Amino acid sequence: MTPALNVVVLAAGKGTRMKSELPKVLHPLAGRPLLTHVLAAADSLRPERICVVYGHGGDKLPMAIGRADLLWVRQEPQLGTGHAVQQAVPYLDPQAVVLILYGDVPLIRPETLQEMVLIARDGAVALLTVRLNNPAGYGRIVRNSRGQVERIVEHKDASAEELAITEVNTGILCLHAAKLMRWLDRLGNDNVQGEYYLTDVIGMAAAEGERILPCHPSAEWEVLGVNSRQQLADLERVLQRNIAETLMTQGVSLSDPARLDVRGDLICGRDVHIDVGCIFEGRVLLGDNVKVGAYCVLKEVEVAADTEILPFCHIEGARIGARARIGPYTRLRPGTDLDAETHIGNFVEIKNSQVGFNSKINHLSYVGDAYVGRKVNIGAGTITCNYDGANKHRTVIEDDAFIGSDSQLVAPVTVGRGATLGAGTTLTRDAPPGELTLSRVRQFTIRGWQRPKKTVKGES
Repeated sequence: MTPALNVVVLAAGKGTRMKSELPKVLHPLAGRPLLTHVLAAADSLRPERICVVYGHGGDKLPMAIGRADLLWVRQEPQLGTGHAVQQAVPYLDPQAVVLILYGDVPLIRPETLQEMVLIARDGAVALLTVRLNNPAGYGRIVRNSRGQVERIVEHKDASAEELAITEVNTGILCLHAAKLMRWLDRLGNDNVQGEYYLTDVIGMAAAEGERILPCHPSAEWEVLGVNSRQQLADLERVLQRNIAETLMTQGVSLSDPARLDVRGDLICGRDVHIDVGCIFEGRVLLGDNVKVGAYCVLKEVEVAADTEILPFCHIEGARIGARARIGPYTRLRPGTDLDAETHIGNFVEIKNSQVGFNSKINHLSYVGDAYVGRKVNIGAGTITCNYDGANKHRTVIEDDAFIGSDSQLVAPVTVGRGATLGAGTTLTRDAPPGELTLSRVRQFTIRGWQRPKKTVKGES
């Protein structure tokens, strides 16, 4: 029978070098907390339980992650990695294999972890190691004359000879729970830092003749941790480059892969083109042949096929139909639903509104809490006056209406099908279908009127 899998994630560290009140593992990477990335990798293995050991920041951590399916165990005081795992022992299945991960090592690949789980289920201790050109700060992997792992020595406790070793411990290991529990009971803190090191478990395993099989990541970035804001920024660029390469492999054209930020899930159809400086947040879906211009921000957006979004648009919580043309400098706010072949132009803001097929709002307008029908033309400077200071009200503009420039539609109001509003109209009552409605002060000229002249100082 295949042993179950339990995962322990160590996430109790303060992250002193981050210089922040926010727990280190809650700092965002690609728009998500560091810990969330680690949990996603763990979830992909389908473990029977995941135990998160937390400490610094108190209950901020479980509240921020908000997952009831996790076992949260507080480490107080924090006496090292071995002590942290000891706190999780009461929650582990003694018959399971245990995978130990770190909440500040966010880019570990599920494929790497799966290899370790298979080794542990076969009865060995799987230890993830990597060779670094600059191993400073890492625990060194000490091997015997036969090349077998003998022990791990922490950097602060290493001799000069041991410091020359370039193979280092990542901290990630997988082994049978019963063995782990036995060795944890024997941990001591006779070291420079006076802590209980989880790494001492490897020396105990070797002393008992256990098989210790090192695994290696496909790339160094998989096992890089975050201890400073500089390291966080470095990993951000690594992750964004990985995302960009995946998108290009899927057929997406990127003007510059180094100038793309995806902070969520970006799902693209065929022949999508994305220009420089774009940011995608949350879940964004781009249909076939969609073009996104430079420096756009899209958050929780669905864009249908053959639509073009011109530069400098900000779009959030919106749905855009096929063959639409948006921007430049358009802002679409939550609740915006644009049908196919709509044209929304420069400096137009739309909020909580539906705009029908082939309707156009091309210049300098605000449409909020409105229904706009099919083939409507809304002229420059038009405003739906939807807020009375206490409540929002709805504007309805029916099919084939024409709204002249600089009109104000004071909601609640309806513009009937095929109606025309003359430029400069302030509409406070419904406009009947098929008719011209306008509200203007009579134009007149005062003949002989002279502009006032500026008085020169000193003249009476």
